[in-house]
Amino acid sequence: MSKFLDRVKGGELLVSDGATGTYLQEHGLPPGGCPEEFNWSHPNVVQGMAAEYFAAGSDLVLTNSFGGSRYRLKEYGLGDRVVELNRLAADHARTVAPVEGFVLGSIGPTGVLLEPNGPATEEEMFSAFCEQVKGLSEGGVDGFCIETMFDLAEMNLAIRAAKDQTSLPVVATMVFDKGPKGYFTMMGLRPGRVAEELAEVGADVIGSNCGLAIGHMVEIVTAMRAVSVLPILTHVNAGIPEIKKTAIVYPDSPEFMAEEMVNIIEAGATIVGGCCGTSPEYIRAFARRFKS
Repeated sequence: MSKFLDRVKGGELLVSDGATGTYLQEHGLPPGGCPEEFNWSHPNVVQGMAAEYFAAGSDLVLTNSFGGSRYRLKEYGLGDRVVELNRLAADHARTVAPVEGFVLGSIGPTGVLLEPNGPATEEEMFSAFCEQVKGLSEGGVDGFCIETMFDLAEMNLAIRAAKDQTSLPVVATMVFDKGPKGYFTMMGLRPGRVAEELAEVGADVIGSNCGLAIGHMVEIVTAMRAVSVLPILTHVNAGIPEIKKTAIVYPDSPEFMAEEMVNIIEAGATIVGGCCGTSPEYIRAFARRFKS
C-alpha cells in the first residue's frame, strides 16, 4: 500500500489544495488560454502554485494537468505534446513538495462523448488516458485524481488506464447537480450508485467535486458514506459564482467554508479541499481549523 493510502485509510484527515484555474488566471493565464501550456512556458508560476498550497497547509496537491488529454490539448495545437506537458506538470509539483507531501496527477474529462452519444470509441479514449497517465507517472506522482467527471463510462476508462499502466492509487470524483428528486450526475446516477460503481471498477478513494455549494456537498458525502467504506474526498467551490460588474465573484469566504467543512467531515469525508474560486488563503483557513 502506498504512503498516501496508508495515511488516509488509517483514519487521518488530509487537507488537499484549492483551485488551479483560479490561481493561474490570477498569475497571467489569459482568458481562453491553455493551463497545461504554462507547464512549459511559465514553470515558475506552476511551481509557485504548488509551493503556496503546501505552505498554506496542504498535505497533497494536484498537478496542472486537468485538461492534459490528447482531446483537450489538440484544441490548442498541442496534441502531440501530451506526455511532455503532463510529465512537466508532475515534475513541477514534485520539485517543491515537502518530504511528507503528496502529488496526485489530475485527470479531467476529455470533453468528448463516447459512442453512440459522441464520436469517441472506448479504445480511442482508453488510449488517450493511458498517454496522460504515462506522462504523469514519469513525472513522479504518488497517485491520480480523476476528477469532475459526469459520465461513469468515461470515468471507468480513466480508472482502467491508471490501473493498467501503474500500481498507483486512484482517487475518483464525479460532479452532481441537484434536481427536484435529489442529486444526480448528468447521466442520471445518484451518489450512492456512483459510489458503488467506482469501488467496483477499482477506485481507492471516491468523492465529488465542483458544481455545488458546500451545504449540498454534505448530502453527497452522506449518501456515499451510507454505501461505502472507502475514503471520501470532496473539493468544494467557494459558493455558486455570481457576476458583479462583469467580474466573476465567489461568495463564500475562507472562514465560512472552514466552519462549514466540519459538517463535511462529520458526514464522512477524509480528504477535504477547494475547487473553483478557492485559493491558498482558503487552504490556510482549513489547515488552521483542522490541524490545531
